[in-house]
Amino acid sequence: MGLHNSWMHFFNDVETKKEFMELLKPVKESLYNEIYLYIWIICFYSIMLFLLILANLFLLLRILNQPIQINKDII
Repeated sequence: MGLHNSWMHFFNDVETKKEFMELLKPVKESLYNEIYLYIWIICFYSIMLFLLILANLFLLLRILNQPIQINKDII
């Protein structure tokens, strides 16, 4: 249990966290530059999907609010 506590103390140290984040900064920037376009595509897709669902809801409400017409020839 002593080794676990020393590792936890090592990674909870503020200076260690800062150095670790500085070490990961180039990787993070490179990864962001690689997926930047895909993030925008996903955002655009989400907005378009929301607008499509909203349009479908609007059309469904218009259809449901129309009065029902009964054809008397069938009866």
